[in-house]
Amino acid sequence: MDIDPGIFDAPSREKLVHALYEAAELEHNLMCTYLYAAFSLKSPGDPGLSREQAEAVARWRRVVLDVAIDEMGHLAAVWNVTAALGATPRFGRTNFPLDPGYLPAGVVVKLAPFNQAVLQHFIHLERPHGSAEPDGEGFAPERVFQRGSMAPRLTPMGADYATVGDFYAMIGHDLQLLADRVGESAAFCGDPAFQLSAAETALPGIQPVKCLNTALAAFDAIVAQGEGAQEESAHSHFQRFIAVREDYHGFLALDPGFTPANPAAHNPVLRRPPRPEGRVWIEDEEAGRTVDAANAMYGLMLRLLAYSYALPSPVAEKALAADLATALMRAMTLLGEHAARLPAGPSNPECHAGVSFVALRDAAALPPGAGARTFFAERFDELTTALGSLSPDPAGRIAKATSLISSLAERAKRGFASASRQPPPQAPVNAAPIVQDAPETRIEDGVEIVEGKDLTLLFETKRCIHARFCVTGAPDVFLANVQGPWIHPDAMDNEELAAIARICPSGAIRYHRHDGRPDEAPPPVNLLAVREAGPYAVHAPIVLDGEAAGFRATLCRCGASRNKPFCDSSHHDIAFAASGEPATGNAEALAMRNGPLAIDPQLDGPLQVRGNLEITSGTGRVVARIQSARLCRCGASQNKPFCDNSHERIGFKSANEPVA
Repeated sequence: MDIDPGIFDAPSREKLVHALYEAAELEHNLMCTYLYAAFSLKSPGDPGLSREQAEAVARWRRVVLDVAIDEMGHLAAVWNVTAALGATPRFGRTNFPLDPGYLPAGVVVKLAPFNQAVLQHFIHLERPHGSAEPDGEGFAPERVFQRGSMAPRLTPMGADYATVGDFYAMIGHDLQLLADRVGESAAFCGDPAFQLSAAETALPGIQPVKCLNTALAAFDAIVAQGEGAQEESAHSHFQRFIAVREDYHGFLALDPGFTPANPAAHNPVLRRPPRPEGRVWIEDEEAGRTVDAANAMYGLMLRLLAYSYALPSPVAEKALAADLATALMRAMTLLGEHAARLPAGPSNPECHAGVSFVALRDAAALPPGAGARTFFAERFDELTTALGSLSPDPAGRIAKATSLISSLAERAKRGFASASRQPPPQAPVNAAPIVQDAPETRIEDGVEIVEGKDLTLLFETKRCIHARFCVTGAPDVFLANVQGPWIHPDAMDNEELAAIARICPSGAIRYHRHDGRPDEAPPPVNLLAVREAGPYAVHAPIVLDGEAAGFRATLCRCGASRNKPFCDSSHHDIAFAASGEPATGNAEALAMRNGPLAIDPQLDGPLQVRGNLEITSGTGRVVARIQSARLCRCGASQNKPFCDNSHERIGFKSANEPVA
């Protein structure tokens, strides 16, 4: 039988999930190594530091911890993408140090205390594509090897990549190909209710992933935050670590003996290692019990995060599990700092102990219900008992950790007991398709046209900004998160459905009536609202680049949309900051307030607008009344919403960016 060799090279869902599991482990490993270095840094009051040195070390500790928190957000973003593909996220990882082949040869991951070599290693890991920053001394790979195979295979295997950004570009490219091959709705078949969002956790930048755009935006945010969108990006991890290096070198020039960190072990372990090379066995009993308690907190944190992904929103237990998990990290930090100040033992008198981040053999989610709640309550009690056996320390870290764990144990008991008394959660509205005849549907020029008995609905995916007026105002018509037909025009009164369509700000939803009632009419006043840190919302008879474009549109003003001139919500991904309340300018009344509104996007420049138009703030206050204006769409004008030619200064390009 002939087999098409192309099936082996196609980016299957299995191969993508495999790559996302590696991405999760990579972010997870980086988070642990950053935390370990931060735990090792000395604190004010520790011997050997002047006041200026102590202040500098405190600054560096904050930078490294903040980067570790960002990595936790990146990890959650990868989990969300994995769940969106219909898979269970990967919460586990292998133990430190990683064996060759688990990651590419050039990506070396191990636990080490903060010093010049470790800091240079962090810079190397976060470097942009093409950077010449070398790795830190002592981080050369054990051996050089090549992963993967050139032969066609169905079984997924690791690939080589030089930087984290290169890896995410590879995944994004394959994700685009999968969506092209099976369709976007089929590719992203996972229920978003089983992801984490800002409703359950305060992890930075976490957003539900529902489509290709939101998945690629998550990858872009990870890379931009790590490497920096440009090498001079001051807030990227890469540049923040370089700033620490410059600061560090300045102090070393004044005092070559300056030592900012405690001599924590390289790759500590809690049992005699069968392979001792590159590992430190913690023999000191007090240090061992401290590290053991910290590892148990870490393991429970992973269990709780996995459990949160097994529960749908808006179940309160989901937020409880996620919140308990992040709170455990605060207690673990106290023990991690204490461990780095305790001796490792007689076999390694030159170094201290350190948290080993022992990985659970399987960190998969426990089945939701009474069994999991009992497990968590027992584990918190065991932690409370273990902390009670530790000796007090002069800095009070053990006392603080004990108090925090006791408080969390009580909160867990109350929260999980309350969850057990709640009735079983109702399925989300329209989580399953309503049984009804599938309406006649066709697609013309990217517009989905769905024929109802008395009303035809039109849906244009590329204009949608997920404002959700449709799925919340007409949940029986617009079925969220379903396979197959999702728009059912006959499931609602025509008048009410038409009203819902008219409040879609992007114009993605439109309609034609064939019940004798009129179609949507142009508004009596042409309006353009400036959304806070968001797009322009236009309500007028729009003539866009010479073509009629309906009566509603949301147009990009941050400059980052991949779907220019329309908004694609990229302003969220780049943390676009722009007021929705610009100052009032010329607000003289117009002789006419309606009529066609011509909007012509200029090449690498602003939106040229001609016609009667009232520009309003997000709250409706009049900003200006104009008949001609050039509106900023590069995001850089100092006179927003109007253009000040900043697009020339920053080299704005109006061409849409590639999606992968």
